[in-house]
Amino acid sequence: MEIRMKWYYRIGFILLLLIAIYVFLKIRFVWLPIFRVVVIIMLPFVIGGFITYLLHPIVEKLHLKGMHRGLAIFLIYILFFGGIGLGLYKGVPAMIDQIKDLSDSAPVLAEQYRGWITKLETNTREWPDGLQTKIDDGIDAFEEKLDSLLTVIVNLLMKLLNSALILMIVPFIAFYMLKDFPLIKRTFWYITPKEWRKKGTLFLKDVDESLGSYIRGQLLVCIIIGSVSALLFWLFHLKYPLILGLIVGITNVIPYFGPIIGAVPAVIIAATSSVKLVVITLVIVFGLQFLEGNILSPLIVGKSLHMHPLIIMIALTAGGEVGGILGLILAVPVLVVIKVAIVHAKSHFIRRKAKDPPTLVED
Repeated sequence: MEIRMKWYYRIGFILLLLIAIYVFLKIRFVWLPIFRVVVIIMLPFVIGGFITYLLHPIVEKLHLKGMHRGLAIFLIYILFFGGIGLGLYKGVPAMIDQIKDLSDSAPVLAEQYRGWITKLETNTREWPDGLQTKIDDGIDAFEEKLDSLLTVIVNLLMKLLNSALILMIVPFIAFYMLKDFPLIKRTFWYITPKEWRKKGTLFLKDVDESLGSYIRGQLLVCIIIGSVSALLFWLFHLKYPLILGLIVGITNVIPYFGPIIGAVPAVIIAATSSVKLVVITLVIVFGLQFLEGNILSPLIVGKSLHMHPLIIMIALTAGGEVGGILGLILAVPVLVVIKVAIVHAKSHFIRRKAKDPPTLVED
């Protein structure tokens, strides 16, 4: 009887939770504007925290080797933000010029693209009706995906430029987070309930071991691949090398599908010039991917995920369906956190079962 009542309570709790979620979503017109303001306020702190997470291990290594903590922070801080500042100083004006040029050339490119589509449809018109329909549907789907991808990338770049004033405080936030990192850890330790402290520390440690080296290594690899591809695009006179190099670098973080997504805009731009440039562009993109897969990633990233490729592909499919390009980028980190959470939950329930063996209750 007691076990049956427990199940009733659980089912009732789940129903109440679903009702609460439904009501919460129905009144989103009340909390959504507040949520947006909170996101804008918290964004610099989130970015600053992420930068702190990236740089803290390097600072700790220098500090353990005998360098004063303040000096180690100052050195890493100058190198990191100095490099970013120099890149922005040199790259942003050129990027803006290329975005303007791309925007001005968009009607011409679109007309040329429409001409290719019309020619393809004309050449396949005599094919069987079912096959022709599938080709037309595939062309329409590809066109929609391409428009969506380019729109997302351009909107993202414009939002970053518009948020420049807000993002200017990020270096100061990151500096103070690095400087007071031990104090921040102690603060979170004391505000965490005592029964959660040990388990929470182990959980965060396992997440960091699984995810930290992957994120840091993957970011370094993406910077290298994006920079080299932009340089090669420029050397072979491909239009908009900075924009295309940025796209290749960002999409490189997506396992398996990233090279294909990154190659599409570059190939489309190259196709407006010549077939030879298309071949060169494909060789550059997939040559760099071969270099990344066989040399850079094993050397820099290593095998830190310890997950089967099929599981990663399922996560990427789900992430792309839910969040598009952003979902593809965040799919693997979210999967790693979920994996660690499941392992910890499993061990927690096993220990709990060992402490509280089941008792037989007669009805």
